[in-house]
Amino acid sequence: KREKHNGKRRNGDRQENKRENQRRKRSSKSVQGIREESQSKTERRERSRRRKGKAEHETSGHEGNKRERDQTRAKSTKSKKNIKNEKTRKLEGKEDGEAQEKSEKGKLKLVCTKNEEKIESGDQLKEKEKALGVKKKKKRRKKVVETSSEPETSEDGDDEEEVNNDGEVRPELLSPEELEKLKEAVDEKKKLIQSLRGKPWPMKQKLVTLRESQLFVEKYEGALGKGKGRKLYAYKVMMTKKWMKFQRDFENFKTACIPWEMKIKEIESHFGSSVASYFIFLRWMYGINMILFSLTFGLVMVPEALMGRPYGSIPRKTVPRAEEAGAMDFAVLWDFGGYAQYSVLFYGYYNNQRAIGWFKFRMPLSYFLVGVGTVAYSYMVVIRTMARNANESGIGDDNSFNFSWKMFTSWDYLIGNPETADNKFASITTSFKEAILEEQESRKDDNIHLTRFLRVLANFLVLCCLAGSGYLIYFVVRRSQKFALDGLENHTWWERNEVNMVMSLLGMFCPMLFDVISTLENYHPRVALQWQLGRIFALFLGNLYTFIIALMDAINLKRKEEKVVKYNITMWEATLYNGTGSENSTAPPITIHPADVPRGPCWETMVGQEFVRLIISDTMTTYITLLIGDFLRAVLVRFLNHCWCWDLEAGFPSYSEFDVSGNVLGLIFNQGMIWMGAFYAPCLPALNLLRLHVSMYLQCWAVMCCNVPQERVFKASGSNNFYMAMLLVILFLSTLPAIYTIVTIPPSFDCGPFSGKNRMFDVIQETLESDFPAWFSKVFSYASNPGLVLPFILLMVLAIYYLQSTSKSYKEANVELKKKLQMQNEENKKKNKQAALKAQMDLEEAKKSASQTAEHQRNNNDSVQRQEGENAKIYMTR
Repeated sequence: KREKHNGKRRNGDRQENKRENQRRKRSSKSVQGIREESQSKTERRERSRRRKGKAEHETSGHEGNKRERDQTRAKSTKSKKNIKNEKTRKLEGKEDGEAQEKSEKGKLKLVCTKNEEKIESGDQLKEKEKALGVKKKKKRRKKVVETSSEPETSEDGDDEEEVNNDGEVRPELLSPEELEKLKEAVDEKKKLIQSLRGKPWPMKQKLVTLRESQLFVEKYEGALGKGKGRKLYAYKVMMTKKWMKFQRDFENFKTACIPWEMKIKEIESHFGSSVASYFIFLRWMYGINMILFSLTFGLVMVPEALMGRPYGSIPRKTVPRAEEAGAMDFAVLWDFGGYAQYSVLFYGYYNNQRAIGWFKFRMPLSYFLVGVGTVAYSYMVVIRTMARNANESGIGDDNSFNFSWKMFTSWDYLIGNPETADNKFASITTSFKEAILEEQESRKDDNIHLTRFLRVLANFLVLCCLAGSGYLIYFVVRRSQKFALDGLENHTWWERNEVNMVMSLLGMFCPMLFDVISTLENYHPRVALQWQLGRIFALFLGNLYTFIIALMDAINLKRKEEKVVKYNITMWEATLYNGTGSENSTAPPITIHPADVPRGPCWETMVGQEFVRLIISDTMTTYITLLIGDFLRAVLVRFLNHCWCWDLEAGFPSYSEFDVSGNVLGLIFNQGMIWMGAFYAPCLPALNLLRLHVSMYLQCWAVMCCNVPQERVFKASGSNNFYMAMLLVILFLSTLPAIYTIVTIPPSFDCGPFSGKNRMFDVIQETLESDFPAWFSKVFSYASNPGLVLPFILLMVLAIYYLQSTSKSYKEANVELKKKLQMQNEENKKKNKQAALKAQMDLEEAKKSASQTAEHQRNNNDSVQRQEGENAKIYMTR
């Protein structure tokens, strides 16, 4: 048996020698390199032993089993050797020498084959490496059986590990074509990693492919250079990976630094993205007000407080003598009178001195430019945010594949609360039912006249509510003017704050009334929500503009009073200074304390005070409503439910839901009042910043503790631009009154940085004439000429019209392309259907033919069996 085995082995060695000779002709260079490496065998053995020692803790169990097998086999070989004669020992010595030669040849063969195989794709490489690994294991087993001692087996294992280590790709052994093919394979794997997410494969297949591709790229990416170039390439790859990791960590750090991110994520997981969109919008508004506050505080309030004249130096910075007694009372300070009125919080405190302090700070110019800059910055940020949201949302067709969109995109994966998940499931089910029944309901014609009558009646009632609220605000403002003329200290707290409280109460109760009226219209819930938002928007806008119109009447009254006061002041100055002494008199000049100097009414400060009071009252009303309407309601439902006659959680009053639309509209109109009154009260951005900061914490607490998820959870993907559009409209409408007052109404004569000028914008012309060269002022005057401004505006309008028309044509072309793609898709479906039918018919025909042939074969077999049986019977009878 041993001689036969040796003969087979020798035949195999001869065939392998022939193959090696053929491969040596193709890769002579690689053979020389490997021979040089065989000379340094001891060094490689030491390296392999070190690697083996590091990996002992991973493969200890496997090696232990191998050692046991090796020991048993070694014992068997020793017992056999004691029995064998000298001839067998000589044969074994020859076989050991042949095995060593074969191992060296195997090294050459493995490296040559691997140098040829590395140019193939990753999948072929892995298959060949697995095959080579199987061959190595078989060779190792043969060597273990043939060797007579354990050190020899360990040396053979080290040699095999050297073969594995020598199997790495060496760029100096590859031809340029092979390097190009390897580079193409690496690039293909990289492209596969990038596009793997969009592949229509199972997740398991994607993960396996991703791991294999990453291992292939990491293993062969460094072999694309030579010498120093290879090291440089490996360094670049390493630095690229580290840079990508740094970018990822930096993005995580930036996300962690975003204010209130974890709170918003918690709310989003419990209540869905629709409720979280309000808090994201509130945080965005907080950032905008932070910029507005930094501008007004750093460029207006701080310079006046540090470099301007101190309190009590001039009449506009001093409390009048008649008001000093109650200037520090809480009621007066709550209405922002007394010392609060004569401070940097309001317009009237600022001096009209052109340059203040050692820095020669231009206070009037800074005040005007900050007011214009805040509005310009707000426009820029709002429009930029709308453009970014439009780019992110893209253009989608909701009518095509409606059920597919609902099936695959309706779920909100940020929901983490079971109750919210159940509500979302019910909402998706309801939306499917609505989509199925919409076509049937559109064809119904029952009581269409009654429906139209109810909708007309509902709109009439809403218009009556809007008109009544506007008239009530106008009446209250006119009444408050009479109270102001009589003296506010002679009236009650309600009469002093009647305007603010009425506007806050209307904003709180009118939306509830609109919700009751909307039940008459029988609209679809989405359409009803749009109508509700539009009506609340109209209510707030009407109330705001009614308030502004009433303020304009108050401004006109102040201006008339100002003329009378101005005349009285001139008469007072004439009687005080004229004829007080003779020409030779040496009496000292008369000094009058600033508190005793008569002064005129400052309508700018009055407007700023009204807006500040309105903001404070609206904030207090919101917080009180939140505590009473949400917190106390939740406490009553929670602790009285077990002892009440009915289920308070399921019935009335139940837990309250978070009103996203009402809170968003309240936030938007509050910001509109800030933009409108910040020019006359620089403290408004600071007050609004404090309000938003407190609202974030208070409303987050109220949502998590007192509210329940909505019955219909809406995704907020289409709400961002809707909020921004309303904010842009409010920004435009709130800047109109401020621009009107700046351009048309002359400022007060004895208060504010623009006193003594005909118009507020005259400070620009004064600065150009005093601080700039003459030619610059001429250029500016020519540029501001209406003959140039009007054509420029006309050109802008034409450009906007052209861009709008081109965008419209692009949209139409997009719609046409969608139609063509849909038609092509339908044609492809028809072709696929016809091909499927044809294949089905061919399959049926093939089945029929197969069944016929099977039946024919069975018949033949039956006939053959019958004939054999008959032959057998005939034979038996014979």
